[in-house]
Amino acid sequence: MSDNNDQELSQEEILRNKALEYHANPIPGKIEIALTKPANSAEDLALAYSPGVAEPVREIAQNPENVYKYTGKGNTVAVISNGTAILGLGNLGPTASKPVMEGKALLFKRFANIDAIDIEVKHRTTEDFVNTVANIADTFGGINLEDIKAPDCFEIEKQLIEHCDVPVFHDDQHGTAIVTAAGMLNALELQDKNLKECTIVCLGAGSAAIACMELLIKCGAMREKIYMLDRKGVIHTRRDDLNKYKQLFANNTDKRTLEDVIKDADLFLGVSGPNLISQENLQLMAKNPVVFACSNPDPEIKPELAHSVRNDLIMGTGRSDYPNQVNNVLCFPFIFRGALDVRAKEINDDMKLAAVEAIRQLAKEEVPSEVLKAAGVEKLSFGPDYIIPKPMDPRLLPRVAKAVAQAAVDSGSARIPMPEGYMEN
Repeated sequence: MSDNNDQELSQEEILRNKALEYHANPIPGKIEIALTKPANSAEDLALAYSPGVAEPVREIAQNPENVYKYTGKGNTVAVISNGTAILGLGNLGPTASKPVMEGKALLFKRFANIDAIDIEVKHRTTEDFVNTVANIADTFGGINLEDIKAPDCFEIEKQLIEHCDVPVFHDDQHGTAIVTAAGMLNALELQDKNLKECTIVCLGAGSAAIACMELLIKCGAMREKIYMLDRKGVIHTRRDDLNKYKQLFANNTDKRTLEDVIKDADLFLGVSGPNLISQENLQLMAKNPVVFACSNPDPEIKPELAHSVRNDLIMGTGRSDYPNQVNNVLCFPFIFRGALDVRAKEINDDMKLAAVEAIRQLAKEEVPSEVLKAAGVEKLSFGPDYIIPKPMDPRLLPRVAKAVAQAAVDSGSARIPMPEGYMEN
């Protein structure tokens, strides 16, 4: 093995050891339950439990909406998985998914001060999973589904939205789609292109790919100009092996390969695997292309390779060590914050599109010094290397949450009005 490989291996081992140490010590895991009321005296305990607790019980029994007044339901999200699609690691089961779900709970608390608890579900059928979640849904103000394989995730989310009286959101689908759409719209603006006129290539046909394309269509893309590819090549109308979700993107075309469809394409999205796009493929794209290579940790093509053959390119990846990171944390905590604060019944398309617009507009504003410091850079301004805000930007919370809450009110999803002065401080 070469010295370079030895060095790479040692860096991987360093990261592995740091990660294991971080998760194990000083207390195993990443979240805990904290008290919000005093519990130091006999009187405190009498109020917290028996006999005092009977009073809010009676109030809630008379009016179920009082549960938001007397309990933490309105600020609590369940992060739920069955472990069938954990990160890029695959189907490792519900127990193995727990560190990821705890991580999601950490992000909810860190970025939006939402209390989140992870729930890992063991089940035999999709119906079992749906019933389990639906039966406990009233405990929470919202449900975030995570790391569930396609196509099961589509049916699970659809059924849970129908069965649950709180917002249900599969972040792998919609969080990815929202941030991708925000970044792509800004990139196309810089490239002086109109989404409606763009030819789009999507490499990958899982939950994130389908959700991204559906949201881009809602933003103005033309379905007939989208070419989606799975492991067997282009998804076209003469294939007889497509599930109903892929069939939505079956293009009436004689093109069969990536090389066929990427010629003269304006926009490329990769949610597939590492190193699947060649420099030769990129050279076939139209003038001023936009390329989002979001396979993580290794993109479909590394930015340095892409830029070596295209100097007219705007590129995004899923990695933090390159410009334009497509990161779900830019939206999901703030979407739930806005939804919870107006007690939304669901997270609908209007709310998702409001999040897209809030995120993309923030990238056009002057970047505060605290964000520059957190990002480790001296300057950031709207342009090819800055089309999406940085995750540590504190303006994301008020901007996205307020936009989502307002969209919930305007679309009829909200149960209560926007609080006076909401997110103005």
